[in-house]
Amino acid sequence: MRKATTIVLLIGGSAALASCGGGGLLNRARPDEFAVQRQAPLVVPPDFNLVPPAPGAPRPGEGTASEQALDALFGGPAPRSAVETSALSRAGSADPGIRSSIGDPQTHTVAKGSVTRDILAAPEGDGANAQAVIPG
Repeated sequence: MRKATTIVLLIGGSAALASCGGGGLLNRARPDEFAVQRQAPLVVPPDFNLVPPAPGAPRPGEGTASEQALDALFGGPAPRSAVETSALSRAGSADPGIRSSIGDPQTHTVAKGSVTRDILAAPEGDGANAQAVIPG
């Protein structure tokens, strides 16, 4: 039994070594790096479906950036729903210079009362003692 195992291992080892021999490490075929040619750059073929613009027609690229973004994303401005239109009409429009007048000392503000001051001045906590009271 021992002799048969040794013979099988010798035959397998010699077959493995024989398959490795192929001319040695220094005589193997390598690709020639100077035989490589550069490829021509890719060229976009012309689009024959394009037609020249009509005289006096507006240019297709004109418009604001937001209009171009809406056109690219959604295919143009979408109509507003009735709820959105109602909310916008009730809100009215803001004064264009509102941001510059916020820090003005002459700007009048509304006092929200002591509860708001207490909430804003309250120390930060972990919320363990927080309570919610629902009236009614």
